[in-house]
Amino acid sequence: MRFLRFLLATAAFVATAAGASAADFKSGTDYLTLDTPVRADTGKKIEVVEVFMYHCPHCNALDPMMTEWVKKQGDKIVFRRLHMANGITDPQAHAFTTLEAMNKLGDGMHEKIFRAIHLERNRLNTDAMLLDFVVKNGVDKAKYEEFFSSFAVQTKMKRSIQLVGQYKLDSAPSIVIDGHYVTSPSLAGKAGGSPVAAQQALFQVMDALVAKAAQEKSPTTAAAAPKAVKK
Repeated sequence: MRFLRFLLATAAFVATAAGASAADFKSGTDYLTLDTPVRADTGKKIEVVEVFMYHCPHCNALDPMMTEWVKKQGDKIVFRRLHMANGITDPQAHAFTTLEAMNKLGDGMHEKIFRAIHLERNRLNTDAMLLDFVVKNGVDKAKYEEFFSSFAVQTKMKRSIQLVGQYKLDSAPSIVIDGHYVTSPSLAGKAGGSPVAAQQALFQVMDALVAKAAQEKSPTTAAAAPKAVKK
């Protein structure tokens, strides 16, 4: 019941997060601006990357609210997750990348992993434990092992580690907006208050940064005022 009340409260905060503009927040205070943007080919849509870790309790708490926020954004954004890895052999990052390549993160698998670690106290911190878990939850063992060892997954793992470096991240959860702006609960909510207040602040900043990035992508805006890279 306590957990349910927490989810209801945080969902209410997400519902009221819209309305603030980028002018209400400051680079270096509420978010960071990357000197060298890491742009993705998403056309007019804004890329939103959630950098997380399965064993991170803050990532676990944020996950259901992030899902609701993404639904609210609709087709304005292209959303993806990136598991921060502790090296190329990180078991949880490797499992995430494998399941993502197999298109098996839907149907609740992503949430099941969080639940197993944080509610069922199943650490899932080795390749063998994760293999056993995903197979018990309906993933074909042979196909999982094939993808797990594939060149494509190994390459994506390396690319994920490179991206975390380019985003200049050292903690999770962190949110990267259009490869240019970085924020997090601790950054957006560092004025103080409860974890719920920090999460509310995070979604307000994210709303504002999505709007800001969309404006910067507008052809009329770009023609009128070429964007200068902030130092």
